[in-house]
This record gives sequence, structure tokens and C-alpha cells, in this order.
Amino acid sequence: MIRLTKVELRRLVSRRLTAVGLVGLFLITILLLVATYFDARPLSAVEQQQAQQQYEMAHKDWVDHAEEMRTQCEADWKTQPDPKPKLEEMCVYSEPKPEDFGKPPTVFAQIMPDLLQGSSYFLAFAAFLIGASFLGAEFSSGAIGNWLTFEPRRLRVYGSKLLAAATGFVPIAAVVLAVILFGTFLIVDKLGDTASTTGKVWSDLSAIGGRAVVTSALAAALGSVVGLLLRHTAAAIGVVMAYLVLAEGVFAAFLEKAQPWLIKLNFDAFVRHDAQYYVTECKTGSDGSYACDYVQKTLSFEHGAWYLAIFTVVVVLLGGWVFHRRDVN
Repeated sequence: MIRLTKVELRRLVSRRLTAVGLVGLFLITILLLVATYFDARPLSAVEQQQAQQQYEMAHKDWVDHAEEMRTQCEADWKTQPDPKPKLEEMCVYSEPKPEDFGKPPTVFAQIMPDLLQGSSYFLAFAAFLIGASFLGAEFSSGAIGNWLTFEPRRLRVYGSKLLAAATGFVPIAAVVLAVILFGTFLIVDKLGDTASTTGKVWSDLSAIGGRAVVTSALAAALGSVVGLLLRHTAAAIGVVMAYLVLAEGVFAAFLEKAQPWLIKLNFDAFVRHDAQYYVTECKTGSDGSYACDYVQKTLSFEHGAWYLAIFTVVVVLLGGWVFHRRDVN
């Protein structure tokens, strides 16, 4: 098994699509860092002067009219039908502060979790694409039949190919995430704020990156299985795109309460260690009125981890059963 896996790893590395995928990941990483640089740049002197003028105007207006507006708001609040909003929430006229105007400094600890999560998406897609091509090309070209004449034990061949696809993408994902992590830190350290980057922040970011590496490996293995089942890379990509549009887009929009059973939300819950989503809850008030509110709910890390684990095991077992029984010609 180890010998077969080493052979498959050499095949994976030598494939043209793997090289193209690595170049694509490199370009995306560079573009992401460039975008971070432009987002982190502070305002120019002219823009800072304009922000200061806006602050002074807003502060003067608050000094002149805050009490008048608060009094009027309280009078309006008394005429509101029940159930009334809280007075302190409805009539808020806080004093403007200079930091509320202009562009706030970019904080590394705030932006990095989202950057890592976004990076996990394109890494998973690239891993899926390379994995699907890895097995799909062998079936579409008929090369798998020749390979089985050298090693007729199909499950060993199947296992070695999945293991090679999954482990082969681990160092790629780790390097890409490390470049994004430390590259962003250097950019923000020069242009923004890194003072809040404590040891706990580094630990949390490392954990997010580690889980993103795991999802990349799973995506490579799942891509290999889908490529095996459909026997063509383009068909595998078509299935994924159809799922994203129909299930994650249309289905999730109409059946909000089914979101915990879709792949993306469980993916997010695993990578970010919990994920939030919203559902609409409607009720009839005591006065007969009908109102709907968006309620935030949390999908736990444990739910996401078990979901991805069970889903992967089921798909891998299905692929093994099909490969063991199906004619490869």
C-alpha cells in the first residue's frame, strides 16, 4: 500500500493540471495579498482633512440640536403602538467621535479569520478539481485498465489513489495558508494595527489554518471519488457547480431551517469553530399584528466535524464499492 501510494504521489506531482493548479493558487495568493495591501493603506492627507471637517460639522450639529432631537424622539416614542421598542434603543444620539469618521486602521486580529476562511474555499475547490482530474482522466483515457493489469487488487489501488490525492495536497495547502497568514501580518504591521495579536490570537489562527488544511485534504479525496464515479473531470465540476447553485443557493433561500444539513454551513462551522446563520421566525402579536424577525442561530463545531466526517466516509465507501464491482473499460 505504501509503495502504491508513493507511485501515485509521483504521478500526481508530474501531471500538467497539478502544475496549472499550483500556478493558479500562487496567483490567487498574490492577488489576495495585494488586495489586503490596498485595503490596509491609510487615508491620504487630503482625505484625512476631509474626514476631520466632517467630524467637526457633525459634532457642531450634535451640540446644537441633540437635546431638541432627543425630546422630539421621546414624544414620538409615546405615540408608538405596543409593543414599543425600548426608549434607550430608539432615541440614541451619541456624541460624535473623531474615530467614527474616516477610515479606521486595519486590525490584523479582526481581518485574519475571514481571510483564512475565504482561503479555505479556493483551496478546497482547487483540491477537488485536481483530485477529480487525477482519477477522472484515468477512466476517460482508459489508463486505469492498464494499471489494473499490474496491480489487480482494486481496493488497494483505490485506497492508494485517494491517499495520494489527500496527502499530496496537504503541504500545498499548508504553504499557501502560511504565506497568506504571515504576508498579511507583515502588511498590516506596516500599515495598520497588530498590537492586539496575542498568543491566543496566534493559537486560534493556527487552529483555523490547520482545519482548513484538513478540509483541503478531504476535498481532494472527495474530488477523486467523484471523478471515479463520473469518469470525467468536467462532469465532476458540473456536479459541484449544480449543487452550489441549486442546493446552496435556491434550496437554502427557500428552506432556511434546512441550512444545518447543507455542506457549506458545516464546512464553515468546522473551519471557524462554530458558524452563525439566520432563519425567519414569524408570530402574531396580542393585537393581531403579524411580524417576522431574523433570528441568529449557531451551528456548532461538533456538528460540522461529524457531518463532514460521515459525509466523507459514505462517499468514499460508495466509490470503493463502485470501483470494486464496475467494469473499467
